[in-house]
Amino acid sequence: MTGTVFSVSLGPGEPELITLKALNVLKSADVIYCPGTALATGGVKSRARDILQALPVDEGKVQVYAVPMSKQREAANEAYDRLCGEILRQVAEGKQIAVTAEGDACFYSSAYYLYERLQAADCPVKMVAGVPAFIAAAAAAGLHIAKQQERLLVIPGDVVVEELLESVVSKRTLVIMKVPLGEAIMRPFMARHPELHYHYFEQVGTPDEFYSTDLSEILRRKFTYFSLLVISAH
Repeated sequence: MTGTVFSVSLGPGEPELITLKALNVLKSADVIYCPGTALATGGVKSRARDILQALPVDEGKVQVYAVPMSKQREAANEAYDRLCGEILRQVAEGKQIAVTAEGDACFYSSAYYLYERLQAADCPVKMVAGVPAFIAAAAAAGLHIAKQQERLLVIPGDVVVEELLESVVSKRTLVIMKVPLGEAIMRPFMARHPELHYHYFEQVGTPDEFYSTDLSEILRRKFTYFSLLVISAH
């Protein structure tokens, strides 16, 4: 017997932004895995689990796996290897497995590390698309981030000044994910260029969602991990 693994995109946080296909896969899965972060108190925090709890999905099928958050990837890779081995055993028993990811599983997602491992082991894996955070953010703010022949560049937060300046000169709209990663560069750049348009978002699609276009307010704010910034010259 051979099962299948589905890498299921949950969307940015608002449960209603999950696709019908993703919801149907979750309902039919035998086991649903959610990524989480280990807390100092001994528990595990999981935004993916929070989304699932608001959906018509059997919570008894949900299992959270902790992924160490560190630039040193050894511990994280060990966690992926352990989970991959567990999933392969279940697939061999004919079980249908769903591995969830916030946003889209193909876009800056840790779920892809598992996807690669499972593919290398000749395990049947399918991706289920979802709504990435920057698309949900634009919709929430009524922001048309790219139109006609305009260019859009999406990059992680560990930016360099040259990258920012190049985007400004070429009049591209720039989306920066996980803003705190480049905070030391971003803050001085934004202060030097008040003529640009800034749209700052936190926790898109959750009850803690925050949005501002006020540069002084943005610069006063402590940037959070689940944040993104849209910069444009128009």
